[in-house]
Amino acid sequence: MTKKAERTTAYIIETVAPIFNKHGYVGTSMSDLTEATGLTKGAIYGNFENKEALALSAFEYNRNLLLSAIDAKLSEDDGAMDKLFTLIQFYKQYDVFTLPMGGCPILNVGVDAQGNNTLLSAAVKETIKDIEGKIALVLENGAKSDELHLSVPPLQFAKQLFTMIQGAIAMSTITRDRKYLINTLTYLEHLVKKEIKK
Repeated sequence: MTKKAERTTAYIIETVAPIFNKHGYVGTSMSDLTEATGLTKGAIYGNFENKEALALSAFEYNRNLLLSAIDAKLSEDDGAMDKLFTLIQFYKQYDVFTLPMGGCPILNVGVDAQGNNTLLSAAVKETIKDIEGKIALVLENGAKSDELHLSVPPLQFAKQLFTMIQGAIAMSTITRDRKYLINTLTYLEHLVKKEIKK
């Protein structure tokens, strides 16, 4: 692939990622994509096999932005508790972080793709597993270094924690009231201190 072709492909993905995320796979028309990119249908399909391939690339683009941000929060040279609190702080501003993406890609694409796109649905499930695994690793390392105490396996706690976070994101998105996000994340800070801090 030439440099120009690579730039065009990257431009298309970056431009259409928020559109697919906001309107869904079925809800996004080809005219939405041509209008947003300023390219013809032929030019877009010259870079992607079909609409599904483009939608998957768009999700992966948003997914990578999210995972990079989470990695940055969890890779700081602090202890496990500090990393968890840093992650919780990140999620308190999650609605602001995901605004340019058209909202939470996990929630939006996960719900939208459930009944109509198995590839997208599988990609979302994989992303959830990735995030839960990252949180579980922090918990596991914290337990090994005797910094925190877990009454359940690290992955189980990570899944419960992430379920509460995603639930808060869903409620905040549905009601357009960020108090659901802030209040739940504040409660999670309290829960983490009370339940697992030594």
